[in-house]
Amino acid sequence: MIVSAAGAGEIIWVLGVVTWYVIRYPFARRAKRLRVVRDQRSHIETIGLAAALLGLAVVPGIYVATGIPRVADYPAHAWAVGVGTILFLAAMWIFRRTHKELGKNWSITLEIREKHQLVCSGPYALIRHPMYTSFLLMGLGQAFLLSNWVVGLAGLLGFATLYFLRVDKEERMMLKYFGPEYRAYMDRTKRIIPYLY
Repeated sequence: MIVSAAGAGEIIWVLGVVTWYVIRYPFARRAKRLRVVRDQRSHIETIGLAAALLGLAVVPGIYVATGIPRVADYPAHAWAVGVGTILFLAAMWIFRRTHKELGKNWSITLEIREKHQLVCSGPYALIRHPMYTSFLLMGLGQAFLLSNWVVGLAGLLGFATLYFLRVDKEERMMLKYFGPEYRAYMDRTKRIIPYLY
């Protein structure tokens, strides 16, 4: 059986989302056992997380399952699926590395955990927020894998909403907790794109 480019893109997207969940699940379970010493969660952060979930999982999931909104489809190409696959693989690699480097410091929300340490190794040696980098790559990968204008833009919009609602608040929290150590870290790193931004 020959799979079309559109079908291959959908299969790769589903495999990518399953991989994302498999990577995150053990860290989420482990995080629940650690005491939180500072919590900066807010309604704005909840909106950002919901937007990311909607754009990177719900909207494309509905599209893959039902084809809705088919009216926004455009022809799929093998080269686009190839680019999308590379972007998704890079996203999953960075996503896994960030979780591994953070270890017990990881949290889905803006929290400081007991014995929290500033992580500056792995991808954190170049950028302060590689988790957001992985979400950006997922959004870009989704736009190439799923040949639908609405679904492609949904992933990028979901990422952008989370990023712009949260990153400044996250950096203020880290500055408050780590002080000059975090300021020095900010001076030698970029936010999400090494050497650029």
